[in-house]
Amino acid sequence: MLLDSASLYFRAFHGVPDSLTAPDGTPVNAVRGFLDSIAYLLTQHRPTHLVACWDDDWRPAFRVEALPSYKAHRVAADGGEDAPDALGPQVPVIVDVLAALGIARVGCPGFEADDVMATLATRAAARGSDVDVVTGDRDLFQLVSDADAGGPAVQVLYVGRGVRKLEVVDLAWLRAKYDVDSGQAYADMAVLRGDPSDGLPGVAGIGEKTAVGLLRRFGDLAGVQAAAQDPASDLSGGQRTKLLDAAGYLAAAPLVVRTVREAPVAEVEGLVPTQPADVDALGELVHRWGVQSSVERVLVALASLR
Repeated sequence: MLLDSASLYFRAFHGVPDSLTAPDGTPVNAVRGFLDSIAYLLTQHRPTHLVACWDDDWRPAFRVEALPSYKAHRVAADGGEDAPDALGPQVPVIVDVLAALGIARVGCPGFEADDVMATLATRAAARGSDVDVVTGDRDLFQLVSDADAGGPAVQVLYVGRGVRKLEVVDLAWLRAKYDVDSGQAYADMAVLRGDPSDGLPGVAGIGEKTAVGLLRRFGDLAGVQAAAQDPASDLSGGQRTKLLDAAGYLAAAPLVVRTVREAPVAEVEGLVPTQPADVDALGELVHRWGVQSSVERVLVALASLR
């Protein structure tokens, strides 16, 4: 199980009342919600391995160089990510609690958590392990692959409506929802459609259904681009014009949208811990931040997996 950590703690921050505070009055709603999410996921899905994947770089230079609009609207005045003031101080607390619990946490300089998850999922699948990717980010639907001839499957546990209302995204789900046949087809569709929340304009006038139709006719994004360049293809004049006008975007966007599956992520075993890594440190954190009930829920969930 791979956790899109920022996705989970952002949702926890916005979904859990900020009236939950430490003894000194500091908000700990994101910490509490994040830990409660882990406890629920452990109990319901019983993974053998668990890794909290981290954004060491939320807006990598290689993606910005390809498409300067990428997440540009989220850049704060100091150049970092624009985030609520009350959330920032809680993130180091989450880091400390994960370390004390012994739950693996992994990032990679110059890469997003998406790339960390893609790389670890690729490695695990190559070893024959099924993988659950927990996220509220639809971009990671591109990682989905079904078990083939008894091999491993990668599925997304999509928490867009909350952890307790998560949707299990596999290829059957993608076909029913988007009419695409693979995770790669989803990524190609996402390039054409765009995503304003990430600063991806997409191809003007090409929505989701039109994008899927084009991919079905021409195979993949490269096929669609080739058809736009080919006067003999059966593209309508309007579609050809839209695609040609967006040629620069279409050349850059795949590097932005597609996850890196071979990022230089450190090797991590990630076995679900059977007991806390540092009982004393965990006790001090519980006392300082007033998160005893949430930590206890995680410990009970971990014990149930022994």
